[in-house]
Amino acid sequence: MKKPSILIVLMLACAGLFAQSPVGVGEKQINFGAGFSSSGIPIYVGMDFGVHPDISVGFNASLRSYGSEWAGNDYNFTAIGIIGNGNYHFNRILNIPQPWDVYAGLSLGYVIVSAPSGYGGSVGSDFGLEAQIGGRYYWNDRWAINLQFGGGNVVSGTLIGVTYKL
Repeated sequence: MKKPSILIVLMLACAGLFAQSPVGVGEKQINFGAGFSSSGIPIYVGMDFGVHPDISVGFNASLRSYGSEWAGNDYNFTAIGIIGNGNYHFNRILNIPQPWDVYAGLSLGYVIVSAPSGYGGSVGSDFGLEAQIGGRYYWNDRWAINLQFGGGNVVSGTLIGVTYKL
């Protein structure tokens, strides 16, 4: 009698762990945090939507300020990024254990840069495409820590933050 009970408890525990990551079809999650890049420290917020057991799409908005010197003068810039992304989550095909979520994908976006008056350098708003790879560790059913590395010209650099499943 004890063996079937233990088996049922283990199956329920595994089902609960499987529900933690990645974001499932029809589920949503919010991501927010800060990053490191060659031009300032961005703060970001975004949302991901599960559209397939292994695929999510979403968007991010970021804000960063940074300084630059040109022609002997110091200038301060503000950059706002609006980015759409798509990620493939490798958990199922690589048999990655829960509570981890490992993903990679592409982002396409637009960065609006406010160049100060009198600045004559080559800084401006631009569209961009970048690739990213990242991972999350869920410490409970809703919350995770997130680390992402990116390369391209949208929000290039490293992002670290937290994720909350809605």
